[in-house]
Amino acid sequence: MSKKPSKPAPSFWLHFMAGGIGGTVGAAVTCPLEVVKTRLQSSLYRAGETPVGTRNPLAAAWHHVRGVVGLLRTIQQKEGFRALWKGLGPNLIGVVPARAINFSVYSQCKYHYAAFNGGTENSVVHMFSAATASMTTSIVTNPIWLVKTRMQLQSEDPARRSLQRYRNSFHCAYMVVKEEGIRGLYRGLSASFLGMAEPTLQFVMYEYFKKSVLDRKRAAAERKGRSTEDVSLDWLQTFGVAAAAKLIAAVVAYPHEVIRTRMRQTPVAGQLKYTGLMQTASLILREEGPAALYGGMTAHLMRVVPNAAILFFCYETVIAVGARMAPPQKRA
Repeated sequence: MSKKPSKPAPSFWLHFMAGGIGGTVGAAVTCPLEVVKTRLQSSLYRAGETPVGTRNPLAAAWHHVRGVVGLLRTIQQKEGFRALWKGLGPNLIGVVPARAINFSVYSQCKYHYAAFNGGTENSVVHMFSAATASMTTSIVTNPIWLVKTRMQLQSEDPARRSLQRYRNSFHCAYMVVKEEGIRGLYRGLSASFLGMAEPTLQFVMYEYFKKSVLDRKRAAAERKGRSTEDVSLDWLQTFGVAAAAKLIAAVVAYPHEVIRTRMRQTPVAGQLKYTGLMQTASLILREEGPAALYGGMTAHLMRVVPNAAILFFCYETVIAVGARMAPPQKRA
């Protein structure tokens, strides 16, 4: 039997706005690495990759960092500075509602799911809340991410100019519906569902790390005879907690990113090479080997870890400001 939590329900629109603001700032700052990551995940750009001839993980990581920096430089030199922010428009169109929906649905689910646990939050409540929020977000925003992926895979390099098919994001969406039907806008959705493991694990880890740091700060305050009511994370702790949670989640769930990108690629000569989740995974393994499932991971981590830190910092800041501005709750 559920028990109504003693604290009031969180404001849907405050969390909606906080998620949107955090997503906007994070996406704008890290867009160049998003472009690099998408290209490294795609089979259209992997042909020229040089395998790393070392088993030393640190040497391999450094090799990939240099590769990411080199690709950033190449894009800037051959395609221009603006190409580093290719797809930012559809990315923001996708990020703002995605983060807004994700955080607002998560906050509401966390409140209501906790009611079935005697009004107490724990890792299970966080897990189901994050999974529900991730599924809702994936269904609503998949068409936007498909358009963003196809636009980012179009190169401005004169040598590849003849391969361009889409004039802009709206033209891309129109051509996808015209040539592939409405279902074409939802290519990669199954991989997104598979990828629910990443945001779910991220939120669970974030809540766990956050609680651990807050518990230590409260214990320290109690030892000094101070009040624990206003204990909160400072900006550096928020950055660290969010970055650590995202790093762990991203590494564990990364292969779904590659599979999803391949499923969203532009058809070549009217033919789709990657048609389904299992077909895509097996084809990648057969043609390119297991390492291909981690293509672009360095660029991905270089982007998503600071992006998550920025996102959660902005989110927590907006929530804190909103809480201070909200009128005091009336007691029942």
